[in-house]
Amino acid sequence: MKKWMGTALTTVMVISALTACGTSNNNKNANATQTANGNKPAAEASSNSEITVYTALEDDQIQAYLASFKAQYPNIKVNIVRDSTGIITAKLLAEKDNPVADVVWGTAATSLLVLDHNGMLEGYSPKGIENVLPEFKDTQQPAHWVGIDAWETAFAVNTAELKKKNLPIPQSYEDLTKPEYKGLVVMPNPAASGTGFLTVSGLEQLMGDSKAWNYLDKLDKNIAVYTQSGSKPAKLAGTGEYPIGVSFGYRAIEEKKNGAPIEVVFPKEGSGWDVEANALMKKDAIKPEAKEFLDWAISAEPMKEYNKNYAIISVKSESASIPEGYKADPMSQLIKFDLNKAAAAREATLAEWTKRYEAKSEPKE
Repeated sequence: MKKWMGTALTTVMVISALTACGTSNNNKNANATQTANGNKPAAEASSNSEITVYTALEDDQIQAYLASFKAQYPNIKVNIVRDSTGIITAKLLAEKDNPVADVVWGTAATSLLVLDHNGMLEGYSPKGIENVLPEFKDTQQPAHWVGIDAWETAFAVNTAELKKKNLPIPQSYEDLTKPEYKGLVVMPNPAASGTGFLTVSGLEQLMGDSKAWNYLDKLDKNIAVYTQSGSKPAKLAGTGEYPIGVSFGYRAIEEKKNGAPIEVVFPKEGSGWDVEANALMKKDAIKPEAKEFLDWAISAEPMKEYNKNYAIISVKSESASIPEGYKADPMSQLIKFDLNKAAAAREATLAEWTKRYEAKSEPKE
């Protein structure tokens, strides 16, 4: 199958905000002396302020990511509202006329494109945006969204449970439709989960619409349940409740690290993917602290943290690494995928999926 091997994006494989230590240190010194009113450091000037940040980042990542922000801006209170991508997106759309969030952080670029099409995002190019590779940021000036990392479809497969059943480990999307896996596969509901959406939308772009829906019809025969989050299939595979979870790389790898008998499988046809991205919400009164948060979110310290979890992040650096469990060349795993096309088709894709498969979806939490 055709995979995304473009020259420009191949360079994204190891990307982190450690672009130049000297530059980073200079920026840090500049931030330390930057004034909000001509004579006070930014952190002091932001005394007793707070912002509300909506995010779809994983629960077990957020506090580690935020540590450097809290150190740099101790007087800014960050109110985190966290949920799965689809739920966060629906919440933001429902609040369109009276937005609560100041910032969206680490949420699918395809969702942010939907918000932008609805006129909900304020253009803002954060400090350091020039270091973000073009494929990971909006082309508008100023930018309406800026990416931090990419995540991709992966299977979490419980080898112990399949061994009991004398079944091989599936290596491809096609393998998942084999009759021997009936009732053993779980997958996220794309209306609730960004991982579910990138998987379904990825299949549409990989196979073409008609073949993709025919494939999903076959896959549905083997699905035990559609979950309300992208992490849950990997967790269910980890416990052995359902041996095969269609999930994403990070969560499958974490299950294995935590001792579950999991093999992480990146499907041989290639993986659907999306970009975790940030944006400034359009409001009558935009807080300067929201812009400070967006500046921080693509700076060196959080980028180092993102790179501990994801092999593909948005700021190129020779010193970036590929975390354990990912392919040596993670970019070669990604299918050719048009984020704008996926965003434009999102409503139709979800409506079609719901019509066909909602009956097997678990109740909303």
